[in-house]
Amino acid sequence: MNIGIRTLITVLLAGTALPSIARAQGPSVPEGEADVTLDQLSVEGQRGVSVGYLTTRTRSATKTDTPLIDTPQSVSVVTQAQIRDQGFQSIEEAVRYVPGVIPHQGEGNRDDVVIRGQRSNADFYVNGIRDDVQYYRDLYNTQRIEVLKGPNALIFGRGGGGGVINRVLKEADGTPIREVLLQGGQFGNKRVAIDAGDRVSDSVFFRLNGVFEDTGTYRDFVDIRRYGINPTMTVLLGPATTLKLSYEYFHDDRTTDRGIPSQFGRAFRYRRNTATFFGNPDLNYAKVDAHIATAILDHQFDSGVQMHSQLRFADYQKFYQNVFPGGAVNAAGTAVNLSAYNNETPRTNYFSQNDFTYKFDTGPLRHTVLGGFELGYQQGLALRETGFFGTTGATSLVVNPLAPVTRMPVAFRNTGTDNNSRYDLGLAAVYAQDQIEIGPHLQVIGGLRYDHFDFAATDRRTNVTNARVDDLLSPRAGVVVKPWENLAVYGSYSVSYLPAAGDQFSSLTPGLALSQPERFENAEIGVKYDVAPALQLTGALYNLDRFNQRLQDPNRPGLFLATGQTSTQGAEIGANGFVTDWWQIAGGYAFTDARVVNGFSSGSTAIRPGSRVGLVPFNALTIWNKFDLTPDFSVGVGYIQTGHIFASTDNTVRLPGITRFDLGLFYKINDAVRAQLNVENLFDRRYIATADGNNNITPGAPRLIRVQLIARF
Repeated sequence: MNIGIRTLITVLLAGTALPSIARAQGPSVPEGEADVTLDQLSVEGQRGVSVGYLTTRTRSATKTDTPLIDTPQSVSVVTQAQIRDQGFQSIEEAVRYVPGVIPHQGEGNRDDVVIRGQRSNADFYVNGIRDDVQYYRDLYNTQRIEVLKGPNALIFGRGGGGGVINRVLKEADGTPIREVLLQGGQFGNKRVAIDAGDRVSDSVFFRLNGVFEDTGTYRDFVDIRRYGINPTMTVLLGPATTLKLSYEYFHDDRTTDRGIPSQFGRAFRYRRNTATFFGNPDLNYAKVDAHIATAILDHQFDSGVQMHSQLRFADYQKFYQNVFPGGAVNAAGTAVNLSAYNNETPRTNYFSQNDFTYKFDTGPLRHTVLGGFELGYQQGLALRETGFFGTTGATSLVVNPLAPVTRMPVAFRNTGTDNNSRYDLGLAAVYAQDQIEIGPHLQVIGGLRYDHFDFAATDRRTNVTNARVDDLLSPRAGVVVKPWENLAVYGSYSVSYLPAAGDQFSSLTPGLALSQPERFENAEIGVKYDVAPALQLTGALYNLDRFNQRLQDPNRPGLFLATGQTSTQGAEIGANGFVTDWWQIAGGYAFTDARVVNGFSSGSTAIRPGSRVGLVPFNALTIWNKFDLTPDFSVGVGYIQTGHIFASTDNTVRLPGITRFDLGLFYKINDAVRAQLNVENLFDRRYIATADGNNNITPGAPRLIRVQLIARF
């Protein structure tokens, strides 16, 4: 047995012998929201209850305030304490320690993940509302990150086949805070963040989060400059009504980096090419300007019905441009082709989400009934231009892979095969759910969501509009058996759909307009065990099938056969919280067998039955430990180990597994100031971090050192 896996199993088994120790020594979990007043519930309800690396309850998985142990679903939460201790500032970094989640390269311009074998660049949410534009998100204003695994259509709507990632933001809660973070590190890393909040009056609270970062990276020529500001306000309009207001402006400008190509089915000399840039650094860039305004109204009616209503406007101006490896290095090692393109993808989102919750009893049954509706409108532009290199006017340029940087001019033009469409999407949804408690040992949950998905895209060159309407029904059912209050065994079944326009729905060809949505079906059983008030162990077994993946029709060009299918069977183990009062852990183990059942096409490549889904390792072990050695000094040790993967589902390029250690040192200088040092890849191992297909492969970072000084006033 692998040493790392044996170690984790030993820890988990040992944990079952620690209840008395942890109960005696471990910190107690704050009491649930049920024991506080309505105004406190309104202010704190979105935050959940967290202690250290453990969150004990959340409303995101059910839209009702529910303990995680009573939620029939696998949910992993990265708390603010864990984000702070690991020194991470991006979703890609944070999810490395979440079982069953693998970061995808995302063409070097956006967050992109693979959850339970399903890739998505759109299944991102903020406080439960869709945040689906392709960009890199910063964690400066994030209270916690929730990864809800398996299809989540009843709660979140379309997509989310493998799971979704929901950021819960910091908000004005009336707690005085004045915090400044200063960071520096290798490659010219510079970052400053502020978090300031207080009570304006007994009924008005204010908070301001801001960040500025200017940094190079371990990759040649790759620089990042980003900044954001997020003021929030909470107004207690009365004992039963709370209004929350938030506005965020975020800017991110960086060099796009598609990594290195392959040769002979392996990453090309990756141990020597950790920093090597393939492309034109003068032309490679991605930028986004995001304006996001949100209003949330919470109200409790005299009847006992609680309303949670959110209204959000978000405008994203996004553009990216790439000169990148367009093929493999030749056998002689003397040539590789570069290709080029750019994409302008602005989008504006309008969402209104309204939830109504009512609790009542029918005889011995206790009900928590949810009903709600969501309205949305999204509009945008998808304009892609192909690059033509200056000297030849060709769409590819041959360079020496030992000197792959080019400064050759590139002309970008919209061709007949490029997107050039303006689109709009109207959606309306209604949903209902009932959580039934049948005595102290049995709970069931059932619900249904109906989505009306009306999408149209107009080709700006021809003024031809293609449209499609989908009416989708997504059920959810689950059961929780609790032999004891701190032990729950659950089973669940859920379905979600992805319309034919795909994750980003930017264009719609006549063939896609005729295609049925993809369907995701997940069956799962699991266990959750609160070993102590501040330590939870979880386990899950699941089968996730994806149907209706499109296969190009060989007899009808431009049309598709919806016969593609993949199946993922997996097991996950998680551990979060205090093992003792001086030892915290977060992480777990995932076994994921994601394979093609019926072949389908991916561009010009045919995918064969039995192939493994790209970027999905069979085994992945991730564990972060924090040891409080003295009241003022702590040490964090992280370990990541994954098996080998394939760069894409055609299984022609094999990437090695990862073995990486991370280190954190924390010193409390005084009651107001804390110093922190984080070392990523402590032993300077050479590895592959992620990829986007067979010839855009990202080498992992060498040893990276960052230092932070955090002051509270």
